[in-house]
Amino acid sequence: AGTGAIRAVYFAMVRPGDTVLVHEAPIYPTTATLFDRMGLRLIRADFHDPEALRAVADSDVGRQLRIVHVQHTRQQPEDRYDLAMLVPMLKELFPQARIVVDDNYAVLKTPKIGVEYGADVSTFSLFKLMGPEGVGCILGPQDVISEIDRQNYSGGGQVQGWQALDALRAMIAVPVLWAVQGKVVDEVASRLNAGEIPEVEKCLIANAQDRTLLIRFREPIARLVLEAAPSFGAIPHPVGANSRYEITPLFYRISGTFLERYPELADFMIRVNPLRAGADTVIRILREAIKEAKRCS
Repeated sequence: AGTGAIRAVYFAMVRPGDTVLVHEAPIYPTTATLFDRMGLRLIRADFHDPEALRAVADSDVGRQLRIVHVQHTRQQPEDRYDLAMLVPMLKELFPQARIVVDDNYAVLKTPKIGVEYGADVSTFSLFKLMGPEGVGCILGPQDVISEIDRQNYSGGGQVQGWQALDALRAMIAVPVLWAVQGKVVDEVASRLNAGEIPEVEKCLIANAQDRTLLIRFREPIARLVLEAAPSFGAIPHPVGANSRYEITPLFYRISGTFLERYPELADFMIRVNPLRAGADTVIRILREAIKEAKRCS
């Protein structure tokens, strides 16, 4: 759904070989595949560094730039750019370009999304907002939306009827569910950092797509814990990052983009998303999975 929305935007706005400015960080894999298949030329710059962006803007390629692609959520642990400042700066430096913001995982979790900060287009998946499968959302100017409609005129490309209403109903419930989930995250982190499970060295709360727990172990048992956790009630893989099908806690490796930057964390750290579970359930699964991991090590 999210990838399909981004694909529709790029099919409507660019042509193969066009130049796109991206942040100097690993690109989300499905987006990277889209860029590769479209033959887009990527220019990378550090979005934290105004001088680096200005240098691109002053170059020949910068003056011909068609698209600036911004991912709202972090692509790497040290990302800290604020869209409230970044988007206006990009519009000033690249007035001829369109600013496209991938707002996946940020909608209803942040004060505003890309278009509310002045970006030209925002895209996100409604499946990740507990909506039906395969439904994405694109917010943008009339010319972009009209071209997307033209390219997707057939019935298979249209979302209407029960699917549209189902997505709307889900978005009404999601903020309440995430408020409860956020309290569980706070409680689990507090209990683990207080020493409730001795094998845990530290527990961090991260806004890494979802508000999740990053749990670091004192010993390199992370992979074994992940192997054991499903036997005690965890799910091993996300279905859609807070999709309607995810109920029990997610015990998962830290994100691929983080591992690309810090591969050594694969043996020491896991990501836990409580989803619909309470703090006691999360800690019970973690304790039992650690016990099993130590038995097998």
